[in-house]
Amino acid sequence: MDKTVEIVILAMVAAFLGLRLYSVLGRRAEHEERPVQPRFEPKGDAAPRPLAPEMPGTQTGPIPPRALVPGVTPVIERGLKEIAAADRRFDTLAFVDGAKGAYRMVLEAFWKGDKDALAQLCDPAVHAQFAEAIDARAAAGEQLDNRLVRIEEATIAAASYQAPVARITVRFLADVAAVTRNAEGQVIAGSLDDAVEARDMWTFSRNVSAEAPDWLLEETDEA
Repeated sequence: MDKTVEIVILAMVAAFLGLRLYSVLGRRAEHEERPVQPRFEPKGDAAPRPLAPEMPGTQTGPIPPRALVPGVTPVIERGLKEIAAADRRFDTLAFVDGAKGAYRMVLEAFWKGDKDALAQLCDPAVHAQFAEAIDARAAAGEQLDNRLVRIEEATIAAASYQAPVARITVRFLADVAAVTRNAEGQVIAGSLDDAVEARDMWTFSRNVSAEAPDWLLEETDEA
């Protein structure tokens, strides 16, 4: 009889402990099965928050295009692009180097009075102007003994394309030692010891449809 009572009491205690254990573990399991929303995750359809604050002055709009040729304006660059599109052989840096060489050759041919050399470098209108000046100098019995000391700068000042002709204007800054002699060879003006600064604006042109790749001097002016 005592054992039976003891068994009943133990069974009741076990049942009570089982119910308590189930109530605790069951509720915890149900709670863990529910998804927990992160604290910084937006709710619903809200837009996600940025990972980092946007720094002041940050470019948010479209980035403006940069010039492909240093030192030129967008208008000049557009002209150079149009020339390059029409003439696949055109290269801006090579052109500037060639313009420097042409500048030296034209000046030296003019100083020497070499009309034939000028005819290869200038268009007919400019050649006629040079030839007229050479003839006037010869009639006065004068000759030039000039030297191109150095070309300080050669920069593109304008560029355009009107099919089929391309035109580029170059601004030259150079040092020139200028001397004028009379028919007897005596110095009547200038000095070879003192170079003077020359500022010129020359325009070169080329028919891109022509076979010859040469650019001709089309116009000269003081810068």
